[in-house]
Amino acid sequence: MLLVAVNALVGGTLGQERTVLPLLASDVFHLDKYTSALTFVLAFGLAKAATNYFAGTLSDRYGRKPVLVAGWLIALPVPLLLIFGTSWSWIVAANVILGISQGLTWSTTVVMKMDLVGPNRRGLAMGFNEAAGYLGVAGTALVTGYLAASYGLRPAPFLLGAAYIALGLGLSVLAVKETHHHAKTEAANHVDAHSGAGAALSTREIFTLTSFRDRSLSSVSQAGLVNNLNDGLAWGLFPVLFAGAGLSIERIGILAAVYPAVWGAVQLITGAASDRLGRKWLIAGGMFIQAVGLAIVAAGHGFEIWLLAAVLLGVGTAMVYPTLLAAIGDVAHPQWRARSVGIYRLWRDGGFAVGALLSGILADAYGIPVAIAVVAALTAASGLVVAVRMRGTDHHA
Repeated sequence: MLLVAVNALVGGTLGQERTVLPLLASDVFHLDKYTSALTFVLAFGLAKAATNYFAGTLSDRYGRKPVLVAGWLIALPVPLLLIFGTSWSWIVAANVILGISQGLTWSTTVVMKMDLVGPNRRGLAMGFNEAAGYLGVAGTALVTGYLAASYGLRPAPFLLGAAYIALGLGLSVLAVKETHHHAKTEAANHVDAHSGAGAALSTREIFTLTSFRDRSLSSVSQAGLVNNLNDGLAWGLFPVLFAGAGLSIERIGILAAVYPAVWGAVQLITGAASDRLGRKWLIAGGMFIQAVGLAIVAAGHGFEIWLLAAVLLGVGTAMVYPTLLAAIGDVAHPQWRARSVGIYRLWRDGGFAVGALLSGILADAYGIPVAIAVVAALTAASGLVVAVRMRGTDHHA
């Protein structure tokens, strides 16, 4: 539960940006191109993706707690850069630092929970972890929308982020305990998922297995990438679309919060459900529901229809998100599970960067609705890949 609380703070640190940054880009820095405005999502995604990869290796080598504490220390300058930044490059720099911090802190809370719960409650634990993180994102997106409307886009929303970082660092240093020894104990009693997933693999072999060779692991990696591709689009372009339609900052804040709030809360159900029902069809179904939600955003107009779309997007993402992490844990050997989780999260958070580039270029050329429609089609295609390629839904598939 302590790690759940810490991850809520990790999510909140990201949530300080959800409503405000796209509006800063247009209102304060007067960026007229979507591609340039989305550089903050691109910078965040690349930094977080790369750091995820190293977080798994570092936590295998040095233990989980030092990596978690390092992640919080790295976050310290982020609110200052966001508050005092005089040019857009400051905001991009803040997001590089935030991406590194999130890669270390969020990855490590995932691995620590997997260490603690063992195989039978893995989905439940991932549901708790991701629910806490995304409810943190949602609550903060909502509050920062009101703060921005009342006190301006800066500095009020980012002072909240500064408080989260101080609290997260304090808890991680003083209260969180090391969990690596649990993984070593589990490794001694582990039964391999299949002949290719034994203990003695190099990091390169783990990379190719997770990314391409293993049917289940590679299906999960591509679904994660597409999931965050559409989240990057939602983060960067939804507030701009809603503002262009004449919605107030408070209403934009509500829409920016509803999607991660539903995503956060429903994961408490879907994570545990994947332990009983299997992973495959929850993932495939979730991708299809996301695609429908995105199509409604592209075709619809007005607060109520977009609210419905945000709920659908949240439900679809909740079906997918903790289930993907649990599916990695099913196949990966405990000896290299942290590295496999890191590689999956490299692909998944690389989706932010791909989403920022793709949706920015499409939005500049054809308008935001076309960009969203293309991403909806990609999301449906990703669900199809999972349905065809991933191994069946028995517990350790």
